[in-house]
Amino acid sequence: MLRIGRDLATENLVPGQSVYGEKLVRRGGKEFRIWDPTRSKLGAAIQKGMKFEIKQDWLVLYLGVASGTTASHVSDLVSKGTVFGVDFAPRVLRDFLLLSETRPNLVPILGDATRPNQYISLVPQVDFLYQDVAQPNQSQILIRNAEMFLKKDGLAFVAIKARSIDVTKKPRAVFNEFKQEISQHFQILAETRLEPFEKDHLALLLKNKNVCSV
Repeated sequence: MLRIGRDLATENLVPGQSVYGEKLVRRGGKEFRIWDPTRSKLGAAIQKGMKFEIKQDWLVLYLGVASGTTASHVSDLVSKGTVFGVDFAPRVLRDFLLLSETRPNLVPILGDATRPNQYISLVPQVDFLYQDVAQPNQSQILIRNAEMFLKKDGLAFVAIKARSIDVTKKPRAVFNEFKQEISQHFQILAETRLEPFEKDHLALLLKNKNVCSV
């Protein structure tokens, strides 16, 4: 990753390709893609100060990949690794499939993140688990997928949308309950609210506590 002024950018894995209309810039003989934090919760979290390294050779399981806006930047970062992108919606996954035709480290998977057995034969043990699934049982989805796929020393990033879990509670209460629910499985390394980029969202960076995986 690179800072260009106030903007965050990733070195473009496919020079000349703009994925979602983002600006392309050149620095030091390389092409970079400006990472729009209003279009990416991971980008927003990093822009808000969350610091961690995504290594070039990492394997990534991305739950809720949609059309691949954020996944394309992760693809840049894991230029020698692979991103396994899961989504249950055929329409948006079709866009991700088209993106994967030009980015060979993207693997589209049509599947339901609440049923990881559907893709257990397609996904190996991963270094990084990314979850952006706006469902009431988001914590259980995270835990189950981590048990099956996340390496014992792996990291996870989760974007929590309070209103998708319980609209009757204040966001802070929802976030605290979520953290309590996952506390036996993960150590919280960092957390940040995503305002002004996303309303009532919390991003968590987690480390796996599990001794072994399925």
